[in-house]
Amino acid sequence: MKPALESSPGNPLAHLPFYYLDNFHRVLDWIGDRYADLLDGEEQAFLAGFPALPQPSRALFVRMVMRKGQLFRASKLQYDEIGCPRAAAAPLADAGWVVADPAVTLDELFDLLQKPEICRAFALPAGLKAARKDAQLEALRAAHDGARPFSGWFDGDAAYRIVAKPLCDRLRLIFFGNYHQDWTEFVLSDLGVYRFEKVEFADAARGFRTRRDIDEYLQLHACRERFGNGEHPADVLHDVPPPGTDNEWLKSRRDKLLFQLGQQFEKLRDWAGAHAVYRECGYPGARARAIRVLEKDERYGPAWELLQHALREPESEAERQHLLRMAPRLARHLGHPRTAAGRLAPPRRLDLALPQPDGDWWVEGVVRDHLCRDDAPVFYVENALINSLFGLLCWDAVFAAIPGAFFHPFHHGPADLHSADFHRRRADRFAACLAQLDDGSYVDTIRHNLVAKYGISSPFVYWNALDEDLLELALHCIPPAHLKHAFLRILQDVKANRAGFPDLIQFWPAERRYAMIEVKGPGDRLQDNQLRWIDYCARHDMPVTVCYLQWTQQ
Repeated sequence: MKPALESSPGNPLAHLPFYYLDNFHRVLDWIGDRYADLLDGEEQAFLAGFPALPQPSRALFVRMVMRKGQLFRASKLQYDEIGCPRAAAAPLADAGWVVADPAVTLDELFDLLQKPEICRAFALPAGLKAARKDAQLEALRAAHDGARPFSGWFDGDAAYRIVAKPLCDRLRLIFFGNYHQDWTEFVLSDLGVYRFEKVEFADAARGFRTRRDIDEYLQLHACRERFGNGEHPADVLHDVPPPGTDNEWLKSRRDKLLFQLGQQFEKLRDWAGAHAVYRECGYPGARARAIRVLEKDERYGPAWELLQHALREPESEAERQHLLRMAPRLARHLGHPRTAAGRLAPPRRLDLALPQPDGDWWVEGVVRDHLCRDDAPVFYVENALINSLFGLLCWDAVFAAIPGAFFHPFHHGPADLHSADFHRRRADRFAACLAQLDDGSYVDTIRHNLVAKYGISSPFVYWNALDEDLLELALHCIPPAHLKHAFLRILQDVKANRAGFPDLIQFWPAERRYAMIEVKGPGDRLQDNQLRWIDYCARHDMPVTVCYLQWTQQ
């Protein structure tokens, strides 16, 4: 746990000294109720035995689980609500979850002891006493290359090694379905920092459906850790579990790892290795990368063949954009008739020349303030406004309790948010939400959800950027047909199309119209996702202007 959370003024947990233990029991109860049929013998024994231990022992165990590392000194485990750490640790040692007086190496000992304690433990000569700890370690290492009990090194304290931490990490994985969420989610929720939508959890919504799912996730995680530590991609690839599971959520994680391995093969200029990985990978963009590495490997014929197939059924606008850029190069290599690269619709352009302001400023803010008028206010919104309107209108569809979408109470959004079938699996629900744009009822739904869901975590709604004035102007000035076009495009590719919106929006309330404005400062240029959004808006008569700002000489 983060001490700042526990000691913050007005902390509502201050009168609940064992709140962290209560939260840990909530996790164990949740896992026992929902995943009992998937647990191995060690996990089942822990769930059965842990509640039987004395409260101070259970509390000390959880404190150790939530801290970094596996080695702890008794003097550093002082908690008022627990009391004597040595007495609390004894039942944990009897259960085999903690080792008292563990064998530690010299390096581990140096991590545990402070410099004066090291000098006392080793009777260092005067010249070495003043040296840095790393120099002391190097000087002692040759004579102390083995492990020995902590008490054999130092007699001024006791030490413990928590050996059940991997087990608890596994239980945390089963609960959250990932390793990036941890026990602080409970604290942040209890303190009101995060609020989460309450979703009904059916048995079919379990993230892990079989023990094989758990083991495969653990294997993927181990491979991802090895890759992150710099291991050669070929060695990691050898241990990536084969496909075959019907768990789409797990399949997407496997595909993401394969894509990262393919990128590393490319950096190593191993074109064949990269192509072999991309060919078997369903991650967005993998097919375009496969074509690119075939081109780099001068295998122009197979690259052209795969490109033509991809152009017939592009996976997304982003892929189509990349394919059209590659096509003229490949055609030239093969001697095909010259073809022009696909061109996007040109945006409207506004050129401004303004004096560079003094003090703190930012380009978008300068343009906003310059264009803003009483009868035509301008707001900096970027990705916040349209995404928020979408999230408020489609709240029920986004948080629908379909299998594999939600499987614990701390989801910021559906687990399958970025999967290719996110929209398809909720097509009827999204259709019902978007139909409100046709009959006008969308206004009441958005207003209602702004109040009813305020502050609840959502992958689409930017609460800090949305206020009633901005929302009312948007509902008054943006035609529902334009909102529908924008929302449908978000649903085409949630991961790619949640970003790339223009920086500013200007409203003319008296005329019930608006314009989006992308701001580019000196030397800046449009990014690919911005170009795609601008092209889409131009094709659907949604007003977008690109403002190019230059500074005048003063």
